[in-house]
Amino acid sequence: MEIDVDLIRRDLAQIINIPSVGGSDAEVAVQRWCAATLTGLGMEVDQWTIDLDDVRKSGDYPGEEVEREEALGCVGVSGPGTPALILNGHVDVVPPGDPETWTNADPWLLREDDEQWYGRGVCDMKGGVVAIIAAARAVSGIELTRPFAVHTVIGEEDGGLGTYATLLRGHVGEACVIAEPTDGQIVSANAGSLTFRIEVVGRATHGSMRATGHSAITAFERLHRALAELETVRNAAPPHPFGELPWPISVGIVHAGDWASTVPDLLVAEGRYGVMPGESFADAKAAFENALASAAATDPWLADNPPTVTWPGGHFAAGRLPDGDPFGDQVIDAVMAADEPRPRLTGAPYGSDLRQYAALGIPTVQYGPGDVANAHAVDERVAIAEVVTCAKAYAELILARCR
Repeated sequence: MEIDVDLIRRDLAQIINIPSVGGSDAEVAVQRWCAATLTGLGMEVDQWTIDLDDVRKSGDYPGEEVEREEALGCVGVSGPGTPALILNGHVDVVPPGDPETWTNADPWLLREDDEQWYGRGVCDMKGGVVAIIAAARAVSGIELTRPFAVHTVIGEEDGGLGTYATLLRGHVGEACVIAEPTDGQIVSANAGSLTFRIEVVGRATHGSMRATGHSAITAFERLHRALAELETVRNAAPPHPFGELPWPISVGIVHAGDWASTVPDLLVAEGRYGVMPGESFADAKAAFENALASAAATDPWLADNPPTVTWPGGHFAAGRLPDGDPFGDQVIDAVMAADEPRPRLTGAPYGSDLRQYAALGIPTVQYGPGDVANAHAVDERVAIAEVVTCAKAYAELILARCR
């Protein structure tokens, strides 16, 4: 069973060259590439146009943060019957920012240097996708008694639309590995997250008469402190294995004002709010909104002009592999069969599609090449050896469950 590094390099160069930012035409094009590639491996491929209107009306629709007019699903299966294993990878990526900040000024061109591959998406998570493809290629000549499936999905970065639509179409299986970057470990539990929007009003006046107005920025400062206080309370006793700050609150976007010499009368802040395992979205939202309401009540301006909180975008529930589920040990064995040290089962503070498979009772973990610290970064990178190792581990797992 051989893992062909040259073919991995070829596949990765091709898929990185498709700038599949969420909501773009390239997000559709990359799924066509996946369907053609899986077909070329002899898999039976279901490529379909996702009915966005129907999906958005479904009860558990996970939300979106970008506009889409078209979306494709893609599933390849190795044979008839219920797949004994699903290998999942998302092919949408986040925007690269200013290309001039990248070393080669082209985030969409695969670069190789010092045993690393560079480019937007090599870590999160096209490196994992091509490792899945390499594993499927490696076992293509081996007779299997049970099928496995490859799910390539879009929309993971902004809610999980692609996996949601894939499961809604009936593509399920007995267990699942998601090829998210895990730095050599196995993620068996995810925290959840919500996207919040806070609107704060002020009173506009000429900047030279600032004292007669009230800046929305000044009003927000009190609320921002309240969010920091809430974060401290919620993370006072972080449970193993989620790390020191498992449920962070991060303000990512702030817009205020429309003229330099005018006191701003509106501020809009958007950010990410960590949700604990076992915590309902309703309870998490209530804790957030109550913290802001309490802070507003202590401020004369905000008491009369309370902030408005809404929850746009994706709703990432927490998810986990049930304690003692044998699938965790089976993935550990596959990693060790790929000549790697014994990995540990750990938790991650970010959301992923794990929770969607877990919600259907499908044992699911994440194991993939790269370190999440390099995801979404300038000069995003992944070690070549990690991509190859993961491909070997996926192939070993396919054989353990399907032969």
